[in-house]
Amino acid sequence: MSQREWIEKDFYKELGVSSSASAEDIKKAYRKLARDNHPDANPGNAAAENKFKAVSEAHAVLADPAKRKEYDEARRLFASGGFGSRGGGGFSPGAGGFGGGGQSFDVGDIFGQGGGDGGLGDLFGGLFNRGGGAARPQNNRPRRGSDVETETTLQFREAAQGVTVPLRLTSPSSCTTCHGSGAKPGTSPRVCPKCNGQGVVNRNQGAFGFSEPCDDCRGSGSIIDEPCADCRGTGVQNRTRSITVRVPAGISDGQKVRLAGQGEAGLRGAPSGDLFVTVRVKPDKVFGRTDNDLTVTVPVSYGELVLGTTLSVPTLDGRVGVKVPPGTVDGRVLRVRGRGIPKKSGTGDLMVTVKVAVPQKLDNAATDALKNYLEAEKASGFDPRAGWAGV
Repeated sequence: MSQREWIEKDFYKELGVSSSASAEDIKKAYRKLARDNHPDANPGNAAAENKFKAVSEAHAVLADPAKRKEYDEARRLFASGGFGSRGGGGFSPGAGGFGGGGQSFDVGDIFGQGGGDGGLGDLFGGLFNRGGGAARPQNNRPRRGSDVETETTLQFREAAQGVTVPLRLTSPSSCTTCHGSGAKPGTSPRVCPKCNGQGVVNRNQGAFGFSEPCDDCRGSGSIIDEPCADCRGTGVQNRTRSITVRVPAGISDGQKVRLAGQGEAGLRGAPSGDLFVTVRVKPDKVFGRTDNDLTVTVPVSYGELVLGTTLSVPTLDGRVGVKVPPGTVDGRVLRVRGRGIPKKSGTGDLMVTVKVAVPQKLDNAATDALKNYLEAEKASGFDPRAGWAGV
């Protein structure tokens, strides 16, 4: 793919967002499109699979602030006609480029050869080496693959206790045929003889020196005489793979698990990026969580609070008896140490809140008994509103 073909891709259009869309809008658009077009949800649907690959590629660029900035800047330069292009994706220093009207310049400055940082060599090295273009790799080294992000949803107890979950991912991965070299099995890439593996060639024109990407190797520094048929010489394929992720006990909603080397494959055998799995935790009907403490609210009767009792309370691994002292007030929190959420330095506590459950209906016997109790309570001198509101 040439540089112009890469830049002319409209990643914003693929995701259905504007070029000024926020990071959150881009993430939402990607999630919806990826979910609707995922191969698992559309078996045998080639159009959906192609759309899934397109939105994945768009998200890989736009979700990364640095890549997005590079992409936007390169598109702006192409749209404004800031420089021309020639066959093979290189750049023309002649008419129509920088310094029009006959003014001379050093192409080395454009490509970051002048000793400074931030030249277009940095810009295009970041974009086109990921897209299979011709710009020279920065520092003449293979470029690491991009990081990949995905999500998984767990039940509350799975997140609290830890679990191993399977994931299916469709992303750029190392070609299984050539093992990432880009060369046909049984062959190897060779050092480009024209640039001696540097990826750039220098030439003089009068008093000026020019540096430009090597035409023979397209700036990669190596030549593949017999490209791998499956990956077309890139060393990378889009494929669906299954991996298992060990989610540690006690993970919270929104936290990420990092899997080193499981992200996008680098071109021609360069190191792969990392995979980041964001964990979403579903609420539980019984349990809640405060930091590493497990919380639960237990309904009790008024009589149990007055006379005291022992409650059977659920935990993550069975039940535990919790003693309620006589005279316990409604809403009191009782602590059971070491029965909460596991953590590296031990386990949190179980926090039990007792909450009075008021009966909505009583039969005649219960009503008479309660009336007798209220009379006895009054006779004993107990006033629940004594001292309340200045009374």
